[in-house]
Amino acid sequence: MAWHDGTVTAPLTPPHQPGPHDPWQAPPSGSHLAPSPGAPDDPDTATELRQAAVVAVLVAVSGIALGLLWLWLAPRVPLVSDDTAVFLKNSEGEEAIGADGTFVLLAIGFGVLSAALVFWRLRRGGVLVVVGLALGALLASLIAWRVGIWLGPSSDVVGRAREAGQGVTFDAPLELHTVWVAVLAWPFAAMGIHLLLTAAFGPRDVEPDWSGYSGYYDGPVQGPLAGPGSGGPPSSPPAGGAGPG
Repeated sequence: MAWHDGTVTAPLTPPHQPGPHDPWQAPPSGSHLAPSPGAPDDPDTATELRQAAVVAVLVAVSGIALGLLWLWLAPRVPLVSDDTAVFLKNSEGEEAIGADGTFVLLAIGFGVLSAALVFWRLRRGGVLVVVGLALGALLASLIAWRVGIWLGPSSDVVGRAREAGQGVTFDAPLELHTVWVAVLAWPFAAMGIHLLLTAAFGPRDVEPDWSGYSGYYDGPVQGPLAGPGSGGPPSSPPAGGAGPG
């Protein structure tokens, strides 16, 4: 009876060198595990800060137009006086509420317009541009409020009543009764519209290119981890096998 001891196979690759299908080796050339941090036309931080500052200034300046439109379109509150006091000519009128509503509607319209323009010009702008839009819209609302008051009827109601005379109708000062609701209408409208436009038409992230890895792990496993079905060299016969007598 003859017997054969197991055959010890040497590693198929030199020491300290990974095999062609080693999962820990570097990825093949030409492959990309993930997309680059940003597209070539994405602005850096300094450029984005400048863009945000320009957006904030331009939007804030446009508040003057809102103030002028509010002064022109807002309904007037008629007053009348006698020798002792000043009264509302129409005690059941809604002119005071109409002034607030006019300001809010105009502010929402300006918010939609400013958000659309900023998105159109700076579609790839980051968070800083959006912050600049929000701050500029808030400043614009405050400027519009003050412009309407400064250019509107005088707040000296007693002096104007004396000038108008007894029983003569004159306009009350233009004012906002719900200041913060009206002032925040523009920023909230601008942020909401800009968010919707970004979600609908904003740039999409580039999908990673996995084509370089196709077939990377498909080959047979070589070395000590090779098994019977791995496609490697045939396994040695078991020890103690019977041979020809």
